[in-house]
Amino acid sequence: MKAKNTSIKSQTDWARVSALRDEDIIIDDDSPEMTAEMWAGGVWRRGGVPLKLGKTLVSLRIDTEVLEWFRAQGPGYQSRINALLRAYHNASRVQPAPACGTIRKRPKPKR
Repeated sequence: MKAKNTSIKSQTDWARVSALRDEDIIIDDDSPEMTAEMWAGGVWRRGGVPLKLGKTLVSLRIDTEVLEWFRAQGPGYQSRINALLRAYHNASRVQPAPACGTIRKRPKPKR
């Protein structure tokens, strides 16, 4: 069964919605306040096209011992590997990591 196309032009008066103040918005049983759980199931779209979440399938060679250790940690080991790589990436943006096999020399003290 083909999914229903929801990419029709909105009939919402966005100028009126943008002009609303927080106190003008009614929160009741018919329109409860959005929670993180409600947002988690959503599909982000731009121009009616779902956005890619930024993950790419790759083939990666990892030392057997390292991979076995991650797998032994239980389900979600690939996400943990990604989180570790993300942390390294974020840290290296602050201070570039040295190339493998290089040694950083300490600067000579000024006299």
